Order: sequence, then structure tokens, then C-alpha cells
Amino acid sequence: MSSAHGWGRDVFALALAIQMLLWGAAQPLAGAVADRYGAAPVLSVGAVLYALGLASMAYAATPGMLHLTAGAVIGFGLAGSSFTIVIGAFGKLMPPQWRSLAFGAGTAAGSFGQFLFSPLAVGLIGGVGWQDTLVIFAAVVLLIMPLSLALASPWQAGAPVAASNREQQSVAQALSEALGHKSYVLLMLGFFTCGFQIFFIAVHLPAYLVDRGLPSEVGGWTLASIGLFNIVGAIAAGWLAEFMPKRYILSLIYFGRAAAILVYILLPPSTIATLVFGAVMGLLWLSTVPPTSGLVAVMFGTRWLAMLFGFAFFSHQVGGFLGVWLGGLLFERTGSYDAVWWLSILLGLLSAAINLPIVERPVARLAPATT
Repeated sequence: MSSAHGWGRDVFALALAIQMLLWGAAQPLAGAVADRYGAAPVLSVGAVLYALGLASMAYAATPGMLHLTAGAVIGFGLAGSSFTIVIGAFGKLMPPQWRSLAFGAGTAAGSFGQFLFSPLAVGLIGGVGWQDTLVIFAAVVLLIMPLSLALASPWQAGAPVAASNREQQSVAQALSEALGHKSYVLLMLGFFTCGFQIFFIAVHLPAYLVDRGLPSEVGGWTLASIGLFNIVGAIAAGWLAEFMPKRYILSLIYFGRAAAILVYILLPPSTIATLVFGAVMGLLWLSTVPPTSGLVAVMFGTRWLAMLFGFAFFSHQVGGFLGVWLGGLLFERTGSYDAVWWLSILLGLLSAAINLPIVERPVARLAPATT
């Protein structure tokens, strides 16, 4: 798109940054609606907006239209159709002993989509062009609507506890409790780094690789590799969360990311090194989601899980906004992504430390029910 319209990388980066920010800003509201009325209608409305944004993006001829379609419309669509709503539904569907693994499996399913659609996008762009590829993807996104019906009639394990929570706590009370809880705030701060790192890499890595003299196809296959290996990473994180403290898992993930980025940017450019980097980052990619959502469920229960995880996800998306936007802005000003790579390393180390003091137990309101 940038080549076809003569745009700098900052134009497309700003559109994606707006998308990240609005996705995060709308996520708590979408989560609250899903917690109250069910996931299926929220997923369906989100899918329609997502498809509309993709199809309109194909014909965005000005930066303003790109920011409206790829930025605002898709951003709001993702808030209603993304994995955060599914994770909230799984929290209510599954008994406590299965939740973390279910969160990992749900995250892994999204990662399989990344593995499938990244190389498919490269192939379709080469075959039918980028405009028709966006329209095709818009049609595919509408499949979310019938698939969401799987969550329309949930089986409520532990229904008496869920009903009790529903009667005891309003939206305002849930928000006040969570935002006044130190461990929840620390969790949100750590999740900021997750968004910064993964969205900077997802958006800017393909261009970074071309700048270093590698074929453009390597970017698509690297993103696919990230999606493939995150299937393993997400399920493993969900499984491990049943046996070890979730805060330790998060700390290890953030430290591992910082180390992987440091090694990669110091190595000379090569296809093999890039694919290995993609595999390592894939193991650590969205493996933060099962322990993060699991901690929210442990601390506050599942009544308002989609909304409270949505607020944590907003912090994630603010990080994503800055990662995407700063990547494009600093590249246009310096001709290099080096500053953002080093910032990613620093944030990873800080988040590894921030997650360690989290207190991994239910709030006092839920303590009697979890003896």
C-alpha cells in the first residue's frame, strides 16, 4: 500500500497504531457487554466491523482514509471479535482446574491463524494484488459470526459461585476493586511491554528484513513461524500455569524476549537466524495471555473476567500503539530501527522484574469461597 500510494512508513504505522489504541480502548466496554449479555453477539458485531474495515481499507486512497479504515474501524472491530472476548467466555465455560489450559488453547488457536494467514497473504498479494487480498480476508472474517454460536449456550461449571459473584458486585465495584489492587496494576504495567514488543515486531519486522538485504518472503515466513511456535508456547504456558506461580512464568517470558532480541540484532542478517528468532519469539509471543488472564481470574473471579482482562489488554494496546508508531516515526527520522530494538530490550527487563512482586491469591471478597 505504501508503495502504491507513495506513502512513508510513518503513514501506515500511524494507521496501525490507531488501530492498536482504539482496539484497547474499546476492549473493556466490549468485555463488559460480553460479561453481561454473552460472547456470541459481541463477537458477531465485532466481525462485521472488522470485515467492513478490511474491505474499506482496500480502497483507502489517502492517509486520512487509511487511518479511518485500518485504524478506527478495524480497531473497534477487533475489540469485539478478538481473543480477549473468547478468553472471557472460556473463564465461565471451564471449571477452575481447566481454565489456564483452556486460555492457552484459545490463544494457540489464534496463533494458528497467524501461521496460516501470513504466508497466505504473501501468496495472494503476489497472485491477485493487495486490494483483492484485503477483500478476500474481509469475507473470511465473517466466518466468526457462525463460529461464535459455539459460545451461545455456555455450560456453567461452578454456577452457584458465578451467580453469587453476579449478585454481589456491579461493574463499578469490580473496576474500583481491580484498579485499587497493587498486583493488578503491576500486571497491567507488565502487559504494556508485551504489546510494545509484539506489535513493533509484527508490523516493522518485514521492512526491517528488507532493509538488511533479505527477500521480502522471509518476513512472511518469519511471522508464520512466530504463529506456529506460539501454538506450542501458549499451550505450554497454560499447562505450566497449573503447576507453578503464574508471575514467575511471566517474568521468564519477558526476560527471554529481551535476551532473544539482543542476540538477534547483534547477529549478521541471515534467513536462518531470522527464522530461528521467529521460532524463539513465537514460543514467547502470546504465551503471556494464559498466565495474565489466569491471574485476573485468580484475583477477582470470572464474573467480570472479560472486562478486567480487557483493561489489562488496554495497557497492552497502549504499548502496541507506541511500538508501532515509534517504529515508523523513528525510522523516518533516523533511517534505522535500532532505538526501538534497544527500548524493547529495556522494557523486557523491567517487566521481568515488575511481575515478581505480584500476589497470586484471591481478593478478600473471594477468599472464603476458595478454601
